[in-house]
Amino acid sequence: MFKLLSIVSLAIVAGRVSAIPVWGQCGGIGWTGSGTCDAGSTCTYSNDYYSQCLPGAAPPAPTSNPPSSPTSIPGPAPTGGAGSGLDGKFKAKGKKFWGSCADANTLNIAANVAVLKSDFGQVTPENSMKWDATENTRNSFTFGGSDTLVSSINDKATLTSVIQNHITNVAGRYKGKLYEWDVCNEIFNEDGSLRSSVFSNVLGESFVTIAFQAARATDSTAKLYINDYNLDSNNAKVRGLVALVNRVNSANKLIDGIGTQMHLGPGGAGGALAALTALAAAGTEVGITELDIQGATPNDYTTVVQACLSTPACVAITSWGVSDTNSWRASSTPLLFDGNYRPKAAYNAIIQALS
Repeated sequence: MFKLLSIVSLAIVAGRVSAIPVWGQCGGIGWTGSGTCDAGSTCTYSNDYYSQCLPGAAPPAPTSNPPSSPTSIPGPAPTGGAGSGLDGKFKAKGKKFWGSCADANTLNIAANVAVLKSDFGQVTPENSMKWDATENTRNSFTFGGSDTLVSSINDKATLTSVIQNHITNVAGRYKGKLYEWDVCNEIFNEDGSLRSSVFSNVLGESFVTIAFQAARATDSTAKLYINDYNLDSNNAKVRGLVALVNRVNSANKLIDGIGTQMHLGPGGAGGALAALTALAAAGTEVGITELDIQGATPNDYTTVVQACLSTPACVAITSWGVSDTNSWRASSTPLLFDGNYRPKAAYNAIIQALS
């Protein structure tokens, strides 16, 4: 069976006025931060609730509605025989899984589902289990596409209660069914400090402990992760994240894992080993959670895979989609399968590296 890796984004609403770095949020319903991206990137529509700074010019906005609910797919053995696909070969190297992302908009594509079943052992909801898609108004849980939580709360006790209530309801709904929860997502600035958000502005970094305590109390068997982007080298953001994890875990271990998204540009895989090594110093497991690489060259992909294989704490890789057609970076052709769901050269290189 496929595992379902869920994302609960607790600090996605950032209120910065400076230019937003590449991959950062820049718009969407409920967004109160800046809409200006760093030079070389453009604020690009993803869905009604989320726009993101992407390299280059923005593609046209999609016309389809946002996905309405998370979905888990039963996964039989790969069609080529047990262990023949990415997931089977990666597990044979002692790792936990090689996953992908999915939501209702791609789970109705037969070719996409076929590749999920043959090559991937886990799925992450791409957007459908983020806060904006599960709690449209305070204490009203729809578990579907909806408005974001009102971010104007300025009372510590109230905001603490909001966090605990949100996590109790979302994590409680799927208690015991998921491998891991991404409890805090994209909460760091590039210098390793906390991004400005209703959570950090009111509660300081204590919101991280509050969130992980609530998640642990609600679903004691799931792994609890903190996840972010631009953790692709041993940089200031990596060091700031590791320092926070060490502080949170100093009394009781609440954070089980660190997720590095690894949305990479061409040649950007060179820092992967240093990044994974630095993240592993926190004493948690590490996962590559949203891997895609512009141009999808075999060398870039195998460099990332070898970095994970060389880092004992690196337990899993999740590709951020199956086919280039449905990638959020479609024009960059960043995935392992082309627009016709055929494996690309990078896929073949990975299979060879894992064989």
